[in-house]
Amino acid sequence: MIVLLGVVVVILGFVTRRNPVLVVGVAGVFTGLIGGMNPLEVLAAFGRSFADSRSVTVFAVVLPVIGLLERYGLREQARRLIGRLGGLSAGRFLAVYLLVRQVTAAFGLTSICGPAQTVRPLVAPMAEAAAERSTGAPLPERLREKVRSHAASADTVGLFFGEDCFIAIGSILLITGFVNSTYHENLEPTQLALWALPLAVCAFFIHGARLLLLDRQLQRDMALAVAEHDLPLPKGTDK
Repeated sequence: MIVLLGVVVVILGFVTRRNPVLVVGVAGVFTGLIGGMNPLEVLAAFGRSFADSRSVTVFAVVLPVIGLLERYGLREQARRLIGRLGGLSAGRFLAVYLLVRQVTAAFGLTSICGPAQTVRPLVAPMAEAAAERSTGAPLPERLREKVRSHAASADTVGLFFGEDCFIAIGSILLITGFVNSTYHENLEPTQLALWALPLAVCAFFIHGARLLLLDRQLQRDMALAVAEHDLPLPKGTDK
């Protein structure tokens, strides 16, 4: 039971608002040492865990590349590209991204998209550019954050409901293993994946409708911002 003191280290680290990576690393080292492992064994355990979970930790290799691309104008190029597509509004663009995110997750390609890989450097700037073009004026900071939150929600909803359609995802294997071992059933991963399909379809239509309504909300909020703060009128707006 003494090894559970590592959980206390995690709790104290989060309560004192320390760096999460540092807190988890210190808790892992502390747990290994009080569990009877020497420093070399702890280091080897970290290496094995990283290698065994490389599909999950691959983002650590991608992040520096994304940072370099952003520094050399990735976000600006994304905004310029979306500006050339005249009929694509922010809601329509995010609905398309939601579909892409769900389909890729359903085929097990969960690491292709994500907040760090695509939402922050690509999806959010493109959605902001589409919103500014459709409203005809620069977005106030409040509306800019609203567009960014909808971009993040499209990624989260698409991944959450899409990944369960893939039979080899960790959540499906965890559920089948728990049910079969605890209740002595013969539950197959394909059964759960088939039941997840209608949920994924419903999630797409429900959240897709919310994303499409974003365009109308932005138009209304921009009109209110113009009235309240005497901002420049959007292009095409009657005085």
